[in-house]
Amino acid sequence: MGAATDGAEIVRLSKEHAELKPVADAVQALARARAEADDLKAMAADPEMAALAADELDALTERLPGLEREVALLLAPRDADENASAVLEVRAGTGGDEAALFAGDLFRMYSRYASTRGWRVEIDSAAEGDAGGFKEIIATVSGEGVFGRLKFESGVHRVQRVPTTEAGGRIHTSAATVAVLPEVEDVEIEILDKDIRIDTYRSSGAGGQHVNKTDSAVRITHLPTGIVATSSEKSQHVNRDKAMKNLRVRLYDMQRQAKDAARSDARKSQVGSGDRSERIRTYNFPQGRVTDHRIGLTLHSLPQILEGDLDPMLNALIAEDQAARLADLEAELG
Repeated sequence: MGAATDGAEIVRLSKEHAELKPVADAVQALARARAEADDLKAMAADPEMAALAADELDALTERLPGLEREVALLLAPRDADENASAVLEVRAGTGGDEAALFAGDLFRMYSRYASTRGWRVEIDSAAEGDAGGFKEIIATVSGEGVFGRLKFESGVHRVQRVPTTEAGGRIHTSAATVAVLPEVEDVEIEILDKDIRIDTYRSSGAGGQHVNKTDSAVRITHLPTGIVATSSEKSQHVNRDKAMKNLRVRLYDMQRQAKDAARSDARKSQVGSGDRSERIRTYNFPQGRVTDHRIGLTLHSLPQILEGDLDPMLNALIAEDQAARLADLEAELG
């Protein structure tokens, strides 16, 4: 990096260094531990040092498998987009007004979690529900490792609770869908002018009360795939740029999903991020629990999770995926 003068090259090398340093550190720690083990074995031959060496060797022997597993995980194939920022989409599903309210709860949960990690959330477009919440909200979440932490959130989230509008106090089941797409800056996706249709329209902003007086919102339709990208800021120029960026993200994600599907044919992992129609989680308000159906994990901390305390759930999902990747690596090595 010290020899580089071009800004883009320095950024690229910095990212590469950040990815390689944990691997180098882990390998060096393992090498030191193994060398220390050899020294302790040699010391054990000395009658005066045998007892001390045996105790230290036992402690080191317990540490070695953990160090070896850490190195193996770091060397296992990783998602190329692990450290990328992401586009977060939350849409109300079945359940009418209650589904829109739940979509709003989910977006608030992710926003609070992003805040705890120092990530920035920028709303690209939003359509409010009639009783509150959102029929649809799309935002860019920027920061280090966003996609790697949130990618397993893609899927159908189900809620079981008594709606505030329900006089009889009956429990209703509603749903919202979440999609997390990697935002990769240097991805090359060719979009031809003849393949897109650009429409402008009026739209309220994320706050609802600020209604645009001009047709500043932009909708871009990619004709070959039918993918639609929108943005509804106050500036049409900004909206066009944002919508094109989001269109590239969606086209890139379509390629990712095709690869995920091919990979899932070869490996049936409990954790998946490709099938967005899969029901992945249930939020049960009467029992105060959240259950992730992919790994069978139930946490009785629903209020804390909705306030953004997602790490216990995300850490379990990531650990499951790491175990599957490690098993793949071991199978390849025979």
